[in-house]
Amino acid sequence: MHNTLLVTSIEDSTGKTAVTLALGRLAQERGRRVGYMKPKGTRLQSNVGKTLDEDPMLARELLGLDSEMHQMEPIVYSPTFVEGVLRGRENPDDLGEIVEEHFAELAAETDLMLVEGGGSWTTGGIVDLTDADLAERLDAGVLLVANYERANDLDDVVAAADAFGDRLAGVLFNGVSDAAFDELEGEAVPFLEDRGVPVLGVVPRERELAGVHVDDLAAELGAEFVTEGDADGYVERFLVGAMGGDAALRYFRRTKNAAVITGGDRSEIIAAALEAPGVNAVILTGGHRPTGAVLGKAKKRGVPILLATGDTLSVVDRAEAIVNTGRARDEETISRMQRLLHDHADVDAIIGGDAPIDPETDDSDGDSEGTDDGRSDS
Repeated sequence: MHNTLLVTSIEDSTGKTAVTLALGRLAQERGRRVGYMKPKGTRLQSNVGKTLDEDPMLARELLGLDSEMHQMEPIVYSPTFVEGVLRGRENPDDLGEIVEEHFAELAAETDLMLVEGGGSWTTGGIVDLTDADLAERLDAGVLLVANYERANDLDDVVAAADAFGDRLAGVLFNGVSDAAFDELEGEAVPFLEDRGVPVLGVVPRERELAGVHVDDLAAELGAEFVTEGDADGYVERFLVGAMGGDAALRYFRRTKNAAVITGGDRSEIIAAALEAPGVNAVILTGGHRPTGAVLGKAKKRGVPILLATGDTLSVVDRAEAIVNTGRARDEETISRMQRLLHDHADVDAIIGGDAPIDPETDDSDGDSEGTDDGRSDS
């Protein structure tokens, strides 16, 4: 007998993977046998075909699972896949049955199945496999992970809550800044709960979870390294270069752990960014490559220059989303999220309290595949 929790999100880059895997670890510490599945693989390393999502691989490692990748991620939701759907090469009913078949295999020996949504909760709509559709197919309760910066963000939360209906276990706000925390706790949470939308946690923003290394940022943005440099440099914030060179230099020098985003044709801005000690990367937009002189200066200073697709505003939006919530990258990241959930979320309400007693499997020594042998989270 197993329970199923689908962890979904309002949008991409909410820390959904870190939350899912941290919940898995917390459940294992309570003696539960945990399984994991991400039916729609969306964090791909290339745009073609069969390249696998990183999240199931991390889940297999950190939860100690021996599940096969094709079971954990039956659909590779790549641009190639989407093109196939549009051209009639994919059958939604067949895809749904494949997901159900692999889910049943993975869930057979578990007390708790964790199903991670892909991208936002609406991803998969073209094949009738949004996270709302999956919750119905897999008979899952739903944890909705959301960001909160301003009251308008509740529009999306309410719309998603309505879509999930009675399957919604509750909302978890993740990566909440100090500036937004009081308003969220004092006004937004009571508002939602008055509407019948339970709030199961408000997790504060933590630097180690919010920041990102330059190489991870490049991978998430799909950006090209124009010059190499310190790819391990840390980025917490972004500065947009839209002023003159002298003003830009004064502006850039007042910050640290920053990346400057500007058009590739703004040589004076790029040069000013390379002079500022707190700038750890420069991200160029608009398809323009910098001059040889600028490239030479970047190489000399060891500052990576990245070339990202899209205009400056769209790149800023994508980059901010990545940095504001961070990414599940390693065991340390998941351990930090475990502590945050332990302190700031109702873990009992999300995954249940003590492990269920099953006379056929309870041999009192607590050993099961992938557990942490009764370690406590304190």
